[in-house]
Amino acid sequence: MATLILSGEWIKNWEKSGKHEFIQLCKELTEKTDHGSEIRDIQAALYELCWQVVQGNLKLDVVASVLGDMMELRDDMPSILADVFSILDLETVALEDKNKRDHYTQLVGSCLFFVPEVILKERLDPETLESLGLIKQAHQFNQKIVKIKTKLFYKQQKFNLLREENEGYAKLITELGQDLSSNITSHLVLESIKSLIGCFNLDPNRVLDIILEVYESRSDQDEFFLSLIKSYMCEPLTLCHILGFKFKFYQEPNEETPKSLYHIAAALLHHNLIELEDLYVHLMPLDVTIIEEHKRDISEAKQIARKLVMVVLPSEKSEDKEKEKEKEEEKNEKPPDNQKLGLLEALLRIGDWHHAQSIMDQMPSFYATSHKAIALALCQLVHLTVEPLYRRAGVPKGARGCIMHPLRNKRAPQPAENFEDLRRDTFSMLCYLGPHLSHDPILFAKIVRLGKAFMKECQSDGRPDVKDKMDTLLSCFLSIADHVLLPSLSLMDCNACMSEELWGLFKLFPYQHRYRLYGQWKNETYSSHPLLVKVKAQTVERAKYIMKRLTKENVKQSGRQIGKLSHSNPTILFDYMLSQIQWYDNLIVPVVDSLKYLTSLNYDVLAYCIIEALANPEKEKMKHDDTTISSWLQSLASLCGSVFRKYPIELAGLLQYVTNQLKAGKSFDLLILKEVVQKMAGIEITDEMTSEQLEAMTGGEQLKAEGGYFGQIRNTKKSSQRLKDALLDHELALPLCLLMAQQRNGVVFLEGGEKHLKLVGHLYDQCHDTLVQFGGFLASNLSTEDYIKRVPSIDVLCNQFHTPHDAAFFLSRPMYAHQILSKYDELKKAEKGNRQQQKVHKYVAACEQVMTPVHEAVVSLHPARVWDDLRPQFYATFWSLTMYDLAVPHSAYEREVNKLKAQIKAIEENPEIPLNKKKKEKERCTALQEKLQEEEKKQLEHVQRVLHRLKLEKDNWLLAKSTKNETITKFLQLCLFPRCIFSSIDAVYCARFVELVHQQKTPNFCTLLCYDRVFSAIIYTVASCTENESHRYGRFLCCMLETVTRWHSDRAIYEKECVNYPGFLTIFRATGFDGGNKVDQLDYENFRHVVHKWHYMLTKASVHCLETGDYTHIRNILIVLTKILPCYPKVLNLGQALECRVHKICLEEKDKRPDLYALAMGYSGRLKSQKVHMVPENEFHHKEQPARSTTPANQQNGPGNTGKPATSTSKTEEGMSEDADRGKDKSQGTTKPVNKANSAAAKVTTSNGNSALNSTKTVKDRDEKEKSGKEKKEKKEKTPGSTPEMKAENRREKQRDERAGKEERAAREGKEKTPKAEREKAKAEDKGSKDDKAKAGNGEPMEPTRERDTIKESKSKEKGDRSAVAGSLKSPVPRSESAESERDHKRRKLDTHSSPSHSSSVKDNSNEPKESTSKHHVNYNSVDRSKSREREVEKKDLENTQARSKEKKEEKDRKDRKRDHIVNDRETSQESKRRKDENGTNSSKNSKSTSPSCDSPLSAEKEKSKRSKSSSKEKAESVKPERTSSGGKKESRHDKEKAEKKEKRDSSGGKEEKNLTHKSSDKHR
Repeated sequence: MATLILSGEWIKNWEKSGKHEFIQLCKELTEKTDHGSEIRDIQAALYELCWQVVQGNLKLDVVASVLGDMMELRDDMPSILADVFSILDLETVALEDKNKRDHYTQLVGSCLFFVPEVILKERLDPETLESLGLIKQAHQFNQKIVKIKTKLFYKQQKFNLLREENEGYAKLITELGQDLSSNITSHLVLESIKSLIGCFNLDPNRVLDIILEVYESRSDQDEFFLSLIKSYMCEPLTLCHILGFKFKFYQEPNEETPKSLYHIAAALLHHNLIELEDLYVHLMPLDVTIIEEHKRDISEAKQIARKLVMVVLPSEKSEDKEKEKEKEEEKNEKPPDNQKLGLLEALLRIGDWHHAQSIMDQMPSFYATSHKAIALALCQLVHLTVEPLYRRAGVPKGARGCIMHPLRNKRAPQPAENFEDLRRDTFSMLCYLGPHLSHDPILFAKIVRLGKAFMKECQSDGRPDVKDKMDTLLSCFLSIADHVLLPSLSLMDCNACMSEELWGLFKLFPYQHRYRLYGQWKNETYSSHPLLVKVKAQTVERAKYIMKRLTKENVKQSGRQIGKLSHSNPTILFDYMLSQIQWYDNLIVPVVDSLKYLTSLNYDVLAYCIIEALANPEKEKMKHDDTTISSWLQSLASLCGSVFRKYPIELAGLLQYVTNQLKAGKSFDLLILKEVVQKMAGIEITDEMTSEQLEAMTGGEQLKAEGGYFGQIRNTKKSSQRLKDALLDHELALPLCLLMAQQRNGVVFLEGGEKHLKLVGHLYDQCHDTLVQFGGFLASNLSTEDYIKRVPSIDVLCNQFHTPHDAAFFLSRPMYAHQILSKYDELKKAEKGNRQQQKVHKYVAACEQVMTPVHEAVVSLHPARVWDDLRPQFYATFWSLTMYDLAVPHSAYEREVNKLKAQIKAIEENPEIPLNKKKKEKERCTALQEKLQEEEKKQLEHVQRVLHRLKLEKDNWLLAKSTKNETITKFLQLCLFPRCIFSSIDAVYCARFVELVHQQKTPNFCTLLCYDRVFSAIIYTVASCTENESHRYGRFLCCMLETVTRWHSDRAIYEKECVNYPGFLTIFRATGFDGGNKVDQLDYENFRHVVHKWHYMLTKASVHCLETGDYTHIRNILIVLTKILPCYPKVLNLGQALECRVHKICLEEKDKRPDLYALAMGYSGRLKSQKVHMVPENEFHHKEQPARSTTPANQQNGPGNTGKPATSTSKTEEGMSEDADRGKDKSQGTTKPVNKANSAAAKVTTSNGNSALNSTKTVKDRDEKEKSGKEKKEKKEKTPGSTPEMKAENRREKQRDERAGKEERAAREGKEKTPKAEREKAKAEDKGSKDDKAKAGNGEPMEPTRERDTIKESKSKEKGDRSAVAGSLKSPVPRSESAESERDHKRRKLDTHSSPSHSSSVKDNSNEPKESTSKHHVNYNSVDRSKSREREVEKKDLENTQARSKEKKEEKDRKDRKRDHIVNDRETSQESKRRKDENGTNSSKNSKSTSPSCDSPLSAEKEKSKRSKSSSKEKAESVKPERTSSGGKKESRHDKEKAEKKEKRDSSGGKEEKNLTHKSSDKHR
């Protein structure tokens, strides 16, 4: 207690100064006025003084006199001193020192005269009082205290019941119930109440209870009663007990707690007169019961949902009804009120959000607000909170709205003045409200409008300092949309206005935010609350009902029902509808038509649902056979196209989805983009176009729209604009193009690893077609500026973005056209001149300005050696032009104009059409007609300008640095082949471009060689195509064949369009009369031979592909054959060969591969219908017939004879094959000996190509004998011990082999064994060669020979040069004979069927061996016959002399033969290659067949036996007189050369044989 310590000097000098100092201190302390602190200080001072006495430091009487003096300082000093004595009493009792206790007792006793006894008796302990003598006995004193306390505190002296003191309580009730409107205050009433309690001994608690009762009945007097209770109340707990007792009274069944009780409890809570925790325990039901009830509600809702979606049997239905009745009976006994919810509602009504929030936190989510009264109360509170802000920012123009009066309660949540204030209470209130905002659509609209106002403010205010606040508020609004707005919309009953209002907010969000909200709404929201679970089930049930009845006929009625259902629950409805469409694609049309009653929000939700369905990871995008795309994906893609075209739905999400899929390397979803572009822009991509449509597609945009597509392309302007805007706004145009271009290869090399080849091809086609379609859309819809701004230059596209060249030029082509036209317009405006010539020059200048940078850019696309042959200008020109630039489709324009005229006439004649409609339709048709005519005129002028430009450019297109063969190779490789399979129009363009280059008389371009390379090597090209590429390749071949057929059909046309054109020039080196160079033209008849050779090669390639058994080969060749049917086959026996082979395919594939069967059947039928247009071979070209034939007439049809149209065709082929091989050798940078031999041999010819014919024939016969002998040895090894005939044949073969070997050795020895005449001739050739080189002067000394060789290639081709790699764009590399025979053996093992032409070709093969050694020479002049006789005599002599010796050595030779194969491969690889070029691999190929049946795997034994048997017949035939194709001139030349015949045969060997054969065979044709 002591806070003040007396100084030690005061105690020592107490009498002198200490006493005076102490009294002075006490006086000062009493004079202080420090709100009670002075009493504590006085007590401390007195305590210190008394303690000194107890310690014995001061005398008792001195201190007593000082204490007596101090009594005068204050009135309450005795009481203060008594308190000090009381404390000392307690302290001294505890001390062990009795002296101190005695000192204390003496001190108190000395103070009795100025401290009253009464005060001491109150404060001191009874034992102390007894020792002081103030009481007699302490024990009795204690008993007396207990009795008094009992009487005071435990004896009832108040009345609790009204009947005990009815007068007092009556007065109390009257006092509380009086009129309070006057100046009566709670303070006055409280005084009266106190008086009544005291007067009538009323129980205070009962009085408090009556005050609460009266307050309950007068709940409008909150202010009065609350202040009264606050003044009256003693403890809050007491008030809680009384309230709890009141609530407990109503907790019985069928009792209803009055709202007034809730109100006073809420008011008392709000004013903190009671605590919620104290009152909450008195309320029912318990929290555990509430949680169980909530769980029960959810399970019941799920059960109801399950019943709605499952099929229920009738017996189960009756049981369910009985259960429902029982439940209803149970519900009749009404449970007691939920007092917690009642109190919550009252709290919300008065605006006590803090306590209301605490109660709701005790319950499950949205349990409280699921009760409508609470939801409405909370809505009202939110109304009041947002009212000022809504008035400022949310009220739309022209709306007045209903004024909301704020609560008088100052403790209610503060109204929001700005958007930041909403975070204080409003957002949390809305989150507690959740889906039950649906009870107040007006508040729903207010919140949505506030969101719109915020988004506009957010978009307009770009200050960085407020960005964080804005982002926080944006996230808050998104959360409100997720948890409150969308769930509330689900519970609203078909409110389209709210849906549109909500769209007003949602459309301001980016689609990423919207789609996230829709995803939450669809997948999570409906499981959060029992009501939403039921709503979902009911929506699904209703959707099923509507979809079952939806047809084309009732679209309008069903559409209205769908619209109503979609306003509230679009995600559930669309999810079900899409699932049905994925199963039944015939629903697409009626569903699309029925969606016209949807709101804007619903359309957006539909877009999201479609994307979600497309991205469903549980669904396979391939069918189970892994060869085709699943039907559900195709259905959804079709729906996408239709829906997005018809309705204004945002496309960004769908386009971004496709882009993301492409980024991930998945191309399945390109089907969606394809459908969307097709439906929205009207741009179709199909390879099944008719020729009329294709022709229309080469015109302007108007002609394309009218005649180029299958469907009507009307009313796509708006949808095209929407698609364009979506692509440009989200910068997706170029990325989609680049990704598609890159994905084409990705389909094959990345995506297609484990997929079926058929599916990979389909995906590749889909990717490519979509690229073409999408690029076409961009080119026709983007403005010039937009297009140029987005598409980078060609070198950037190819080198930086790794876009394939064909796709890069496809994307750049419209840009070049735009730029040229823009520049042309500029030049026209700059210098006004109307003359056509000036316009053309300006156009050419514009082209130069635009294309010069392109020419420079393309140089980086290919290696430098490429540009040795092609100029970049030619390359860029080829890739930058289109069919629109090359020709005007006059017939297409005329056709469409006539259609419109017919439409106008039909409209005029139709009486049912109203006049105004007639007028409109006529005006429309007339306007279209004028547009088409104007467009035709414009295109005609454009084409003339382009052709003039090409005429000026053509001289610089092709350089002469290397051979024409290489030039053609690079042209095919880099230009023609990549573009001809890009699109159908490009296929036509490629064919027309080749024709145009020919017509322009382009230097260094060999038209013959180009056509030959195209027709002669199609096997691998066809095999490497996809299905759609096959269509385009077939169309390309068809267009090429059309041109060739036109030239072939009429001599006049040929002479007009081909004679005197550089493309048909062949240059020969002359060694005869004048020794100079001379230019010669391919005459008409020889051209017909060449065309026959091309037809033959097509037949051969086709049969090969059909025989492979490979799906891709067969499918592709059938497609190509179908496409080229108008122009091929034209020859009867070729057509029959094809027909037989296709018939076999039909039989084989009928039950195995139905798609191939369908293709084959389709082609077979069309082929039969073309038979009437086919002609015999001798009508197709001039064919020499043998004087006497051992082949019956019925065996001369089919391809068995097609390789023998007289030697003219076969020898023409020879040159081309040689030329191709030379080009190959040169392009590979190697100089082979065979080339030298070829060039040397090529010089030994005269201008008419007939020199050294006999020598040539001798060499050819020798080669044929050698090869046939080798094959017969092989056969002998395989089948030892055959018939005597076979033995004789083997002997003859051995003799021929020996002789052939001698001839080869002689050829290798060179000039030592060459006769003098031959050496002189070689010198003359060398001189001629030098002259030619000097004249050429451009790096192609062998070129004239190659040009001539182009005409001669048919021989080697017809003999089956199957080593030519048709798929590559370079010249084929011939294989060795051993490789050829190995392949024969494999073919024989794999296939035991007969030849492709079936019966006819088998018969033909029986005829073929008879001519195998000399079949190409039986139709020549008498020189040929004399040569054949001499050869026959020599053969017989050799056979007679060597027969026996050969039989003895037969066993040894059989072993040597194996070794010969290996040696032959090494030593004569070049020679065998050359022989392939010359003779179509000579007799090894003849053994197969020279017709397409050469590919048929006839057994080796049959072939060889036939060949040996026929050799004698051939010799006999060869001596018979025959007509030659060249007449008497040729005979005279041959007579001159007779003298040199034997020398050439012995010495020239393989070195000169090739070119001699070419030259002689050419003119024979």
